[in-house]
Amino acid sequence: MSPDFFKFWAGQTISNLGSSFTQWAVPLLVFQLSHSAVNLGIAVAATFLPYLLFGLPIGAWMDRVDRKRAMIVLDSINALVIVSIPLVAQFGHLTVWWIYAVTFIQSTVFIAFSAGEFAAIPSLVSTDDLVTANGRIQATYSAAQVAGPLLAGTLISFMPLVWVMSVDAASFAISAVTLALITRSFNTASEEPKEATTILQDVREGLGYVWSHPVLRNISVMMALINFVGATTFAQLVLFATERLDASKFQIGILFAAGSAGVVVTGLLAGRLRKRFSFTTLAMTSLMLMGGCTIIFAGMHWFWAALPLWAAASGLGILFNINTGSLRQAIVPNNLLSRVLSIAGVLAWSAIPAGALIGGWVVSATGNVAAVYGAIGIMTICIAAFFRFFTALGDAERYVEERKATEQAERLTGETATA
Repeated sequence: MSPDFFKFWAGQTISNLGSSFTQWAVPLLVFQLSHSAVNLGIAVAATFLPYLLFGLPIGAWMDRVDRKRAMIVLDSINALVIVSIPLVAQFGHLTVWWIYAVTFIQSTVFIAFSAGEFAAIPSLVSTDDLVTANGRIQATYSAAQVAGPLLAGTLISFMPLVWVMSVDAASFAISAVTLALITRSFNTASEEPKEATTILQDVREGLGYVWSHPVLRNISVMMALINFVGATTFAQLVLFATERLDASKFQIGILFAAGSAGVVVTGLLAGRLRKRFSFTTLAMTSLMLMGGCTIIFAGMHWFWAALPLWAAASGLGILFNINTGSLRQAIVPNNLLSRVLSIAGVLAWSAIPAGALIGGWVVSATGNVAAVYGAIGIMTICIAAFFRFFTALGDAERYVEERKATEQAERLTGETATA
């Protein structure tokens, strides 16, 4: 791991910790101002809407610009937008509509920053270290989801709720500084002159590339199916824990924390596991094991026995995400990376709300949340098995080697031309 990667990792760890403060504070603040469940729903919609409206063009835009410089600007925008909430509360009249606007803007900025981050990592580490790098970033992100609310809850004893969010603004400023200290570019220079194109043409190029590539196409379809099927397990977790496990509110909090802890463990182990197994074997096996854990979890009545199963299922799900994300990074040319991530994000986020709504209706109609969880586990295993044995994902490693050979040939050609 290069010093530049550690700067990047440190900056994003601090930024993710700060963001967990805001994620914890916003729902509380909205409810404190409105005491309305509808307003809480609007706040969530303001987070998801930018993915559907801007996801594809933002990804294309990030492939056209200097990614590192753009990410520094995006961090600065986020810092200013977040700090506006405590400032407006202090010197004006804070309303839920101001919070909706901040949430919408921050989510839009997050889409662009994530697209740049996805494309930046292959510039900071070798292809063989992609899983390790992504695993470390995911592990610290999940650790922040556990530690952030606890720290924010402590800070609220010393300062107003709105000013707790100023920690997030400061974390974005620190992230911007660490990015500025990185010496490597997040873009790969090309010797070939690029024809001038529009954003729409770039979006079409990205969509065409994903759909024409057998591995990327199947990953996208599989991710959409998994998210559609699995969204209910998270959306109905409180209901499952209350009705099936007879869990208290405190125990439900422990259950959520256990899921995040499972993600931290698998995130840190991802690199070591990748050294022993191929992308395909590790990703598909983790997905099948997640389905198995979900089936057993569905049959549990005792909370403390269900706890490690939920932690394992959550960790295995993220291990699958880490490997499929790393596989994309290993295959896709640098100039297309941001677009490929935005396409994947649009598909994933579109499937989750639909799956959660339909799953909720099925749970309500059947009155048996445990049976629904069991069915989800079975479907997860079936989806993983189908894509493992009947699609190009079963031979994904070949495409990674082909991409390595292409990059090596391009380097040799460039060196020969220079000489």
